[in-house]
Amino acid sequence: MTDEQQDEQFYRDTESVAFPKLDDHQLSLLEPLGNRRVLKRGELVFKAGQRNVGLAIILRGELEAFEQRDGVEQILATAHERDFTGDVAMLQGTSVLASARVTSEEAEILHVPATELRRAFAELPGVSEPIVKALIMRRKRLRRDREFAGLRVLAAAGTREGRQLDDFLDKNRIPHRLVEFESEQGQALSKRLHLTTRDLPALITPAGAPLRRPSLREVAQVAGLLRPLAFEDESEIMADLAIVGAGPAGLAAAVYAASEGMRTVVLESYAPGGQAGSSSLIENFFGFPTGISGGDLTWLAQLQAYRFGAKFSTPAQALSLDYHATDEYRACLQVEGCSAVLRTKSVLIATGADYRRLDAEGREQFENMGVYYAATAMEGQLCRNETVVVVGSGNSAGQAAMYLSEGAARVLLVVRGKNIESKMSDYLSRRVQARENIEILCQTEIRKMFGGKKLEQIEMENTQTGERRQVRTPAVFSMIGAKPCTEWLPLEIERDDKGFIKTGTSVATAPAWQSNKHQPGPLETSLPGIFAAGDVRSGSVKRCAAAVGEGGMAVAGVQTRLASSQVDRVDVCSTAMLAP
Repeated sequence: MTDEQQDEQFYRDTESVAFPKLDDHQLSLLEPLGNRRVLKRGELVFKAGQRNVGLAIILRGELEAFEQRDGVEQILATAHERDFTGDVAMLQGTSVLASARVTSEEAEILHVPATELRRAFAELPGVSEPIVKALIMRRKRLRRDREFAGLRVLAAAGTREGRQLDDFLDKNRIPHRLVEFESEQGQALSKRLHLTTRDLPALITPAGAPLRRPSLREVAQVAGLLRPLAFEDESEIMADLAIVGAGPAGLAAAVYAASEGMRTVVLESYAPGGQAGSSSLIENFFGFPTGISGGDLTWLAQLQAYRFGAKFSTPAQALSLDYHATDEYRACLQVEGCSAVLRTKSVLIATGADYRRLDAEGREQFENMGVYYAATAMEGQLCRNETVVVVGSGNSAGQAAMYLSEGAARVLLVVRGKNIESKMSDYLSRRVQARENIEILCQTEIRKMFGGKKLEQIEMENTQTGERRQVRTPAVFSMIGAKPCTEWLPLEIERDDKGFIKTGTSVATAPAWQSNKHQPGPLETSLPGIFAAGDVRSGSVKRCAAAVGEGGMAVAGVQTRLASSQVDRVDVCSTAMLAP
């Protein structure tokens, strides 16, 4: 079956989920949350680029969603009575990528504002389930639509800067297209918008306006990912729980905390998912017998947290943490690019760990130009029918090797140790060993990398025999070791000799706990009320499911700490009132 035939089958199979009709009961629940509006032909319900757009339910008449690109319109969908407009942008509060207008002589809609819609998602399961499923499916359909452009990145072929914008939008699930400047389409686009090579890469918004050489923050602003955590006149942001890092541990904590009614803020420096988000297929995660990609799993978790009211901002990097033990809002976080200070009653550090860089001559010049740290569909396209190299012996390396072997001519799995069985799950190591086009090179390390603008060749050494071997390859995927992301934390948060955060009984003798009448919880750090979960924590099991479990456990610990803090404050006040 061709790609086009697969797409057609997908659209047929998902039609009923993507476009359900609301029944009388569902309409009766939504009616009090919105207001009725009568619109004339041609009036816009919403316009591409708008944020926090509510839901428009058609009571009578007809609407259509459309994309306008380079003076040409593409009709995406037509809505009739009991249909509703939108995709997951309504759930997330990100920028809508299309416009909607009235096509009948007159139309009456029920407009449910974004704030009321999110409340309905949390409180009205009978309404939220079909709507949320539809919004998710519509975004999936848009990402597969070969005609839909969304945001466009215009970049010279093979440049690091263009690929970074492409990667950032892809990992944040924003529909977009990468247009090469040298192509016929790229030349026409650059001529119409008066763009030269000095302006590249450029981001073309849905309205057709170019953003020249944008930073990731500027791209995130256009996409609606960079959300203001405070109003313009506020110098502080108040939260019950601030989660730093949106990998599996952070996302699980966001779901549980928000569902418990906590004011939850999630800061993510690049894209939700962490290392798990780059896994092509996780087959040993509970509840998915045929496996699920790390990107899909973590994206759905993020949408679930949104549904319960968690606030996300991307890219938003925590720069520092100041601790005040006696204050209700004991932690102050300074966030990059945010003038307001985030004050929070508790913090969960879930920043994970980065793969270590290869100690190979010439590696620096090929970062993201042949040396990669994730094996997703985007990287897979670069490796089709080529020889590619994966470095590492853990599950991430095994999953990457299996995924890449589906399109690559050959995959070389380079392992520093004597085997892969000691670190890789049994089911995965057996599959890797059985795959015909995967060659496992144990006791081997990469010594040199060669090429022009892109990686072309590597030199490897067998550490036992000293034999060296050169291999032509356009891509090396490095998945070795882990360096915890803890540089921004104060020294009072104790770490082990490798930099991972200590928790539980190992910090019971820390100064802050010596003066505290409580004992630290299992995931609590050397500062009361500050927790750590997932790969950043010392002694954690480096598995996706384990990180999710720790995220849930951390929220239970937060609840206990907040409750005890409240009791402590009451005791202090009572003592003060009884004092002479």
